[in-house]
Amino acid sequence: MQNLINKAEILIEALPYIQKFRGSIVVIKLGGSAMEDKNVVSRLLTDITFMECMGMIPIIVHGGGKAISRGMREEGIESKFVHGLRVTCEKSIEVVERVMKGEVNPSITKVLKDMGATVSALNGEDIFRVTRKVGNDKDTGEVLDWGFVGEPTSVNIEPIKVMLNNKIIPVITPLGLGADDKVHNINADIAAGAVAKALKARKLVYLTDVPGLLRDPADPESLIATLRLSEIEYLVDTQVISGGMLPKVSSGVEALKAGVKKVHMIDGRMQHSLLLEIFTDSGVGTELVPD
Repeated sequence: MQNLINKAEILIEALPYIQKFRGSIVVIKLGGSAMEDKNVVSRLLTDITFMECMGMIPIIVHGGGKAISRGMREEGIESKFVHGLRVTCEKSIEVVERVMKGEVNPSITKVLKDMGATVSALNGEDIFRVTRKVGNDKDTGEVLDWGFVGEPTSVNIEPIKVMLNNKIIPVITPLGLGADDKVHNINADIAAGAVAKALKARKLVYLTDVPGLLRDPADPESLIATLRLSEIEYLVDTQVISGGMLPKVSSGVEALKAGVKKVHMIDGRMQHSLLLEIFTDSGVGTELVPD
């Protein structure tokens, strides 16, 4: 009997959050090595299905880094990253497009459909327009060119709205069209942030393979539970925020400034981390909030 009472108490704890977030858009980025484990992916998609049943409006933007790296190895193409972003040559973009559309996206949509969710793929080229990403190394001044990597300049939200109005969960590939009408790879963190920003989503959630933002990457106990906008610049300068966390944090900052209420970074490998972060008092990852 006590087990049943405990379950009821969990539901009661979740009730105010369910009421608060009912009807709210939540953009969820799936990524990291967690996507390589089918059981982990299944648990995450179960959580997302639960959220939809509770009246929230989930939108999924997925990465595919490990699958893309595997596909590139099969083609004899070396993976190279600069400041956390994959350098994408003409051969690489063909692999990226094939893996995203032919492997990763269909596997996610299939699992959701098997769970009874109404879901559909949405090709990123139908919503993202991008400029080719270039830059300069801040230390050496060297010109950096990531190839067919795009930075979103606009998001056509109409195809997303059509799906949401029909109660369909969109599963979006992080691909966009450049001014030359060629497909460009978009870092999935940045793509998710752009979608959240364009829709002024209630929440933006990054599901990854680390507990959240750590003051010391070697110490899981150094988790930063809450981080305000004014604190971020110092953590970037001191390289507490670096590598693959940079695109997450920078796109999260832009989303907050555009009206997104809160950005979450949580470990997708933890069982039901998504539900624990959103529907409990304490949470389990890092939340970025306005000042």
